[in-house]
Amino acid sequence: MSIPCQSFSSLLPAIISSRTPPAQFHFRIYNKKTRPTVFSTQLRHGLPLITKRRTTTHHCYCSSSTMPLKDPASSPPQDSLSYSRAYWVSTSIIAWNVDAVGGSCFLYSSRSAALSVTDNGIEGSDFSIKLERHDQRLPENARDKFPHIQDYNAFKVPTSLDPKSILKDQLAVAFFDSSGQCISVTGLQLPGVLDDIFSYSGPLGAIFLNEVVSLHLWAPTAQDVRAFIYNGPLGGEPLEIVNLKESNGVWSVNGPRSWEGCYYVYEVSVYHPSTLKIEKCIANDPYARGLSGDGKRTFLVNLDSDALKPQKWDDLADEKPNIADFSDISIYELHVRDFSANDSTVDPEIRGGYLAFTSQDSAGVLHLKKLSDAGLTHVHLLPTFHFGDVDDEKEKWKSLDMEMLKSLPPDSPQQQEYITAIQNEDGYNWGYNPVLWGVPKGSYATNPNGSCRIIEFRKMVQALNFIGLRVVLDVVYNHLHGSGPVGGNSVLDKIVPGYYLRRNADGFIENSTCMNNTASEHFMVDRLIIDDLLNWAVNYKIDGFRFDLMGHMMKSTMMRAKSVLKNLSKENDGVDGSRIFIYGEGWDFGEVANNGRGVNASQFNLAGTGIGSFNDRIRDALLGGSPFGHPLQQGFLTGLSLQPNGHDHGTEVNAARVLDVSKDHIQIGMAANLKEFVLTNCDGQEVKGSEILTYGGDPVAYTLQPMETINYVSAHDNETLFDIISLKAAMEISIDERCRINHLATSIIALSQGVPFFHCGDEILRSKSLDRDSYNSGDWFNRLDFSYNSNNWGVGLPPKEKNEKSWPIIKPRLASPSFKPHKNHILSALGNFQNLLRIRYSSILFRLRTANAIQERVRFHNTGGSQVPGVIVMSIEDGHEGVPGLTQLDPEYAYIVVVINACPTEISFTSPVFRGKLLQLHSVQMMSTDNLVKNSNYDPSAGCFRVPSRTTAVFVEPRNIQE
Repeated sequence: MSIPCQSFSSLLPAIISSRTPPAQFHFRIYNKKTRPTVFSTQLRHGLPLITKRRTTTHHCYCSSSTMPLKDPASSPPQDSLSYSRAYWVSTSIIAWNVDAVGGSCFLYSSRSAALSVTDNGIEGSDFSIKLERHDQRLPENARDKFPHIQDYNAFKVPTSLDPKSILKDQLAVAFFDSSGQCISVTGLQLPGVLDDIFSYSGPLGAIFLNEVVSLHLWAPTAQDVRAFIYNGPLGGEPLEIVNLKESNGVWSVNGPRSWEGCYYVYEVSVYHPSTLKIEKCIANDPYARGLSGDGKRTFLVNLDSDALKPQKWDDLADEKPNIADFSDISIYELHVRDFSANDSTVDPEIRGGYLAFTSQDSAGVLHLKKLSDAGLTHVHLLPTFHFGDVDDEKEKWKSLDMEMLKSLPPDSPQQQEYITAIQNEDGYNWGYNPVLWGVPKGSYATNPNGSCRIIEFRKMVQALNFIGLRVVLDVVYNHLHGSGPVGGNSVLDKIVPGYYLRRNADGFIENSTCMNNTASEHFMVDRLIIDDLLNWAVNYKIDGFRFDLMGHMMKSTMMRAKSVLKNLSKENDGVDGSRIFIYGEGWDFGEVANNGRGVNASQFNLAGTGIGSFNDRIRDALLGGSPFGHPLQQGFLTGLSLQPNGHDHGTEVNAARVLDVSKDHIQIGMAANLKEFVLTNCDGQEVKGSEILTYGGDPVAYTLQPMETINYVSAHDNETLFDIISLKAAMEISIDERCRINHLATSIIALSQGVPFFHCGDEILRSKSLDRDSYNSGDWFNRLDFSYNSNNWGVGLPPKEKNEKSWPIIKPRLASPSFKPHKNHILSALGNFQNLLRIRYSSILFRLRTANAIQERVRFHNTGGSQVPGVIVMSIEDGHEGVPGLTQLDPEYAYIVVVINACPTEISFTSPVFRGKLLQLHSVQMMSTDNLVKNSNYDPSAGCFRVPSRTTAVFVEPRNIQE
């Protein structure tokens, strides 16, 4: 039987410090991945216990390090060949944690994979050799590369052995005690020695020369490689079957230029540790740049061909919207299909795809223009590479009658029943299940075969640039959708089995990301990631990259990526790499936690790198709790202590204390989450950001530069902003008040130092009917309406799998008409959001470039023990030309004060610091359609601000005011 995935909650104790109350959890793992569709467990000698193809996908939070794939009732002998507990870490050293007191160790190989375990040791070998005991620790370079095995015993490989002669074989080591009795046997993990001998920096993939197309494949453990060349994407006999020749681990062949436009697959004969057999694996090229519609063949395409370039494509680098500094960036996260699948103003042939972004008069594009005109700089697209679980051939999709779904009650379970019945056969998935990184997803193209997807993707990038928006791609290098020697979703594990995927101490694949964790600490994995980034940056002129679960990658990979991208130039590469921004999820968990596999790209490790990471601290403090806490737990904006919702938050004193501490977290976030920023905390003490702690005891602040924090309050993961507010805020408040909380949340993100990040729909009260994980919930729950008639609230109970336990609190909310906003609410939210962007870009003081500038100019008032609860007062000071002190940065404003009132009532705040200042409400807010914010006022004689309930007011001191 296969072992089911544990629930996430059952894994928490192994991941979270015991100091962390579950409801206050500040550590993030985002639940959007799916389990592999094909998996197998192995019994002794590699015989499969069960191989099962699943027709459904499941969220997975498990690691094979805690759940080896075996049948407990029929466990193989300890240290059998089903395990790989020894590591060949370099040409000369094998590491093994065997109890090696006395006795001797032997290395065995079999070219035909005929090794077997007997009472006397290992039989079936072609070759064996005694290893020398190395009494010292593993060499320093081996300990650095494999810190998780630094205390293993070291065995020296005799210099008489050339490792190349056996690395294509099945390998094992056996340890014999002093009496000659075999006491331990295991297979080997080979990435160390493969890196030592076969690291390669030459050409890979298909290379197009004047008269020749050459193929290059890195496969040092393969015994034979053939390429099957096909005339078309489907069916038919191969035009040719060609044998590739090997040179130092790289297999290659030259073919005629007439191969261009053909398709091919590799047949790789290779030993596979998951089956303990020599397998003939049929695989796409890991460096594929095109695919057939069914994803089973690699398309031989020359991306430099003029036929694949939209008009003026080569001039795009000079026409991109200007970005003077990364602190000027603002990001809008968007799913390609969401953008237009429901937009009736888009031609039906291109809805849900790349070309919808070229429809200049569509409702969606006009919406993006409004945001761009207000100042938005970047659109972040969810995965657009070739991912699994969505067929690229649209004729195979299933769909539903939307009018029938609309006729059902707002709190009905029927909608989700219809949706989930076809969810693996429709055209929808977020795409966090990568198969091939370097090819645009075919389901978003009008034709998935040939070069169509390439041309249309380029047209999309060009169209977004032309309306003033740079393009960020969501890249998922931390895991792969498939593994093993069979199945269309497995690629890399067919080419060099056991190398690309990170394995645990038993030799099983690590699954802490959810499945098939990749190992960027291995040289050729690192290289593949860098090469893929260059492909997207140069061939598609991408302006930024968001790294999914970036903390599972090595910091060295991220630093090399940053350096390589930065060095791209218009003259040599057609792009300005210095303007490419990279950021990602710096969560620190699983086998990589605490630098378990090397220094990883976690939040704390990235300080000073200029690489951004998502700031979960500000999100949780604003909303309350965490994505894994109780959904009714309130935060600074959602009524904690100020307007309770009936959930047990402890005593009133405790709730008030949490409110004050949350404000400290928010203020540090508004100061770019800088480690060295000094703040007077709620206890009246002057502390650095790094000295303010989360509920788990970690520092809140972790950055050294403003662009290193990505401040956000919502993203594609978990409930939308409007939905989470609808859950957490008191049920009795009006829809007008819920909308104001939504605006209040976006205002804090928009007016903070650092890089603001918004989920598409934050600005139009987007709802997913309270679905907390809509990765596979179809168009129905993910709908966007750029006509602004609906926000998609109340379209049925969200899918049972991830939401059923919350149905009792969801159902009455969906059923109540008082929770559903009207068109005027949506338009008001959009107008207010545009105004926030206009205010942010009205002054460079909201976008300070350095940590020193923030420390000198940004101050928080209303702090200490006598503060007004629920109110943040932030000032930003500029200098004056010719006056000693601060340098003048802003020619228009000398001083800015932002007052954020999260209270359900009007507040006043007085400070002598502001007495005599010539402050006035920002002109954008004075001209706003928000009549409430216009009631904000300032009395210079007293230094007193009055701000209405749930309002952010921005006061400025213009330089042209005459005293």
